[in-house]
Amino acid sequence: MLQQQHLKYYQLTEKDIMGYIREYLRYGGWFVVRLFQGLGAYKGISDLVAIKNGITVWIECKSLRGTLSKDQQTFAENIKKHGGVYIVARSIDDLVEQLKARAIKP
Repeated sequence: MLQQQHLKYYQLTEKDIMGYIREYLRYGGWFVVRLFQGLGAYKGISDLVAIKNGITVWIECKSLRGTLSKDQQTFAENIKKHGGVYIVARSIDDLVEQLKARAIKP
């Protein structure tokens, strides 16, 4: 029980995860843009969009317990329906695994 109480202090926030993923991809040569939800923005738009070698990847960063909102689910479905790559990433390792599964070099 004591261990579980202390684990909450070591869990990364979605903002932390996004920052680590953004820097990891930039270091790997990706062009990465942080997207913001605001007035006039497309509802549910992903946190990041990354481009390298003509490949565009839309990335939603979530904590271990985070879930997609209805608008985020709709956005993801639209990206996939149009042949795009949409990833929900909970860590750098998670991102790398999903990129490799799609034969995209991180």
